[in-house]
Amino acid sequence: MSAPQEHSAPRVGELLDDLESAYPLEWAEDWDRVGFAVGQRSAPVRRVLLAVDPTYAVARQAAEGRFDLLITHHPLLLRGINSVTSDTAKGRIVSELLRAEIALWCGHTNVDRASAGTNPALAKAIGVQGELAPLLPPRGETEGLHGLGGVGRLEKPQSVAELAARIAANVPATVQGVRYTGDPQRRVERVAFCSGAGDSFLEAAREAGVDAYITSDLRHHPAGEHIEEEGAPALIDLPHYASEWLWLPEAKRQLEALAKTRGWELTVEVSTLVTDPWSGSAGGHPDGVG
Repeated sequence: MSAPQEHSAPRVGELLDDLESAYPLEWAEDWDRVGFAVGQRSAPVRRVLLAVDPTYAVARQAAEGRFDLLITHHPLLLRGINSVTSDTAKGRIVSELLRAEIALWCGHTNVDRASAGTNPALAKAIGVQGELAPLLPPRGETEGLHGLGGVGRLEKPQSVAELAARIAANVPATVQGVRYTGDPQRRVERVAFCSGAGDSFLEAAREAGVDAYITSDLRHHPAGEHIEEEGAPALIDLPHYASEWLWLPEAKRQLEALAKTRGWELTVEVSTLVTDPWSGSAGGHPDGVG
């Protein structure tokens, strides 16, 4: 570790080395594509923008705000592509970042597994108190490694409807809002949760013996079959974007603390652009009938 430098700008590589110490790339799933995606490691960094998705609108925001580094939770190049020309969607984003000399780093499932990552941030929004147990324990024990999802007890018991309202008040507003299943007055004391898409963990939530499972991207058939099981926890479904945005303020605090320790001159901002893909809805009914 190098000695602190007073009021200096870090290089991209220096800052990313520290970021990847907190969120090691090897914690990511094998299919994931995390880490440094665009830019030069030798470039200086004075302004950092944090966002959930590396969309073109976010890239434009970074360019217009004269940011040097964009950090997103979702990878830009997760699925294979064979071109980054400006007439393709991803190529247009890469071109915008390169033109503005903005580096891009993406964290994903490595951040989801971290003790200072997406799931502990979601736990705070839910109102879970005390120590968290992972929903899916990590393979091996490493400092800072939490595992996927979480299980914990609420600060105070409440109904499913009350819990859904609390979560909605603590996440960015979206068209979908927060949905739930079954009796709105059902009592909830212990919960399981998983930021991002979590319907593959429905069985783990049942086995955890909780009263409610909170996650995103719940599909019709898995959710419908789940709630038919006797004693199955209620489901609370919030938008994927909203569940993972909660990590960004925590990442901002981490980077600002790092900058203070190292003597770096660094400005860190969280994007408030809503990158949830849905922009409108019609014909809904709060009771599910119409």
